[in-house]
This record gives sequence, structure tokens and C-alpha cells, in this order.
Amino acid sequence: MSQLQLETPDDLLRMQLRTARTMEDDSLAALGELAEAAVTADIKKLFRHHMDETKQQIENLREVFRILEIPESTAASPSTKGIGKQAESLIARSAPALRDQVTLSAALGNEHYEMAAYEGLITPLEAMGVPDAVKLLVENRDQEIHTSEELSTRLKALVAG
Repeated sequence: MSQLQLETPDDLLRMQLRTARTMEDDSLAALGELAEAAVTADIKKLFRHHMDETKQQIENLREVFRILEIPESTAASPSTKGIGKQAESLIARSAPALRDQVTLSAALGNEHYEMAAYEGLITPLEAMGVPDAVKLLVENRDQEIHTSEELSTRLKALVAG
């Protein structure tokens, strides 16, 4: 399903939902790469834990498609592709002593994008009065917020030495 022109709020919502689905697929792949690139065991564990959460977030998005009676599909997510390319570039150029800092920073940028993407979905669905879909998306957003806080805390501790 290709949508070249967005003409209605419904078109936009569908596109954002499809993009969110791709965003989480991209995130799942990136988290595996970040876990591999990280040096410290607890940081690797943090990424693996978020991989499990991301799998649940994908299931939540699938359920939102069902609730809204929209065929599940994906759409390009240039933002997450760009965030991923930036992370790959930094990892490739960083010394092993910087890898944990690089991976945490890259993951933090992705989390903030995901939080914004979920807000962009939650707000119109609240206005439409679709509480079951809103609940699932709020769960996803709240997990992203929690992960962002964990990443930030760990990054601050790392750079403080």
C-alpha cells in the first residue's frame, strides 16, 4: 500500500502508524547491533532487555492495526534509518574505550524519536475516542520514556567516571 499524497487526518494517521511499525523493526535490528558493539556486560544486558520490550511494542502496534481495522503494513522510516546509519558510523570510528558511550548516545537519540512518534499517534487517537488503541500506544511510549531514563542515567554515570 503506497500513499503518495496525504490529504486527510486519517491518511496521516495511517502513514504514521505504518511508519511506527517500521520504526520498531529498525529499532529491534539496531538494538542487536548496539548490544554487540557495547563493551560492558550491563550495557549489553540493557540493550537485550529493550529488545524484548521492542518485540512487545511490535505486538502492541499489530493490535492497534486490528483495533483500527487497518491492514497491517509498513512504510519507510527515513529517520530511524538515519539514526541507525549515524550509530554505525560512530561505532566504526570509535575506539573500544568509547564504545559504551557511543552506543548509549545512539540509543538515546532513537528513544527520543520513538517517544515523539508515539505522541504523534496518541494525540489524534485520543481525539477520535479509541481508548484501547491509545492504551497500547501509551504503554509503548511509557516504555520508551523509561528506557530513555535508563540510558541517560547510565550515560551520565559512564562519563562521570
